[in-house]
Amino acid sequence: MAKFLIIGSNSFSGSNFINKILSNKNNKVVGISRSIENQIFLPYLENKNLNNFKFYKLNLNKNLNKIIRIIKKFKPNYVANFAAQGMVNESWITPEDWYQTNIVSNTNLINNLKEYKFLKKYLHVSTPEVYGDTRYKIKENLNFSPSTPYANSRAAFDNHLMLFNKVFKFPAIISRAANIYGPGQKLYRIIPKSIIHFKKNKKIVVDGMGKSLRAFVYIDDLTEAYYRILLHGKPGNTYHISSNEFYSIKNIVTKISTQIKNSKSLIVLAKNDRLGKDHRYFLNSDKVRNELNWMPKVNITNGIIKTREWIELNFKKLNKISTKYIHNK
Repeated sequence: MAKFLIIGSNSFSGSNFINKILSNKNNKVVGISRSIENQIFLPYLENKNLNNFKFYKLNLNKNLNKIIRIIKKFKPNYVANFAAQGMVNESWITPEDWYQTNIVSNTNLINNLKEYKFLKKYLHVSTPEVYGDTRYKIKENLNFSPSTPYANSRAAFDNHLMLFNKVFKFPAIISRAANIYGPGQKLYRIIPKSIIHFKKNKKIVVDGMGKSLRAFVYIDDLTEAYYRILLHGKPGNTYHISSNEFYSIKNIVTKISTQIKNSKSLIVLAKNDRLGKDHRYFLNSDKVRNELNWMPKVNITNGIIKTREWIELNFKKLNKISTKYIHNK
C-alpha cells in the first residue's frame, strides 16, 4: 500500500491527479485544499475507490500547524503540491499575496517536511513561466527569466527547493507543464471560457490579437505524467510535460468556434496585452518521454471535443457559474 498526500487537492490538476491515484485500490490518499469546489469540478468524487480518500479543508497560509499534524499522523510516502496563487495578470495588483503563498508558505511547509523519513518523493508542480519568453525549444536546465510577480514567485521557490535537495537531500522533483485543459477545468480558462461564450452567443475578447504561442496537454495525459514522475522520477530533477504541437491562442479559439455554430464573428481580437505577458513557451519534453516512457495520447482537436461534451452535459449547472476569475488568498 502506498500513501499519497495531495496539497491543492481541489485544483483542476490536483483533483484529476487524485482520481488517477485512486484508480489503484491499494493507494490511500489524503487531500488538502483551501476551498470546497462544486462537485462538478471534482472527478474523484465518482471514483469507485473513494473510500480510500480523506479530505481536509485547510489553507496553507493559515493552517500550517494543522496540516503538519495531519502529515505526521498519515505519514505519506509521496507528496504532490499543487497549491499556488496561479493567475498572472492579477499578480501585479497584490503581488504580496503571490509571494506569501508561493514562496513563504511553501518554504515553511518544506522546512517541516525535510525532517520526515517516511517521505520518499515530493513533487512540486511549477510552471514554464519561470523561463520567461522563449524563442526555441528549451530543456530543463535553462536559466530563469521571469516576467511577472507570479513567475518570479515560482522561480524563487523552485530555486529554494533545489537548494534543499542539494543540502539536505530532500527528495524533491519539479514538473513544468504546457497549458493544460480538459473536462472540469475552471471556466475562466481560455478553452472552457470560449466554449461557454460561444454556446451563449456571447463575444470573447482575446488579448494581444491572440498571437501568443502555446502547447496544450490534455488533463488525462498530464496526470499520467505526474504519476510516473512522482513514482519513478529522480529527486533533484525537473521534468517538462508538453506536446510537440504549438498553436496561437487565436488558432485555439477559432478551432473552438468552428465546432460551435461557426462562431468566428464572436471573437474580438484586442490589441492590448497583459502586462509582462510571455509570447512563447517551447518546452522540450524529451526527458520525461525517454526516461519515463510518457507520451501524450489526446490531440488538441479531440481534447476540445471531450471538453465541449463535458460542458454540454453539465451546461445547466455551468451556465450559472461566472467565467471571471475571483481572487482568493
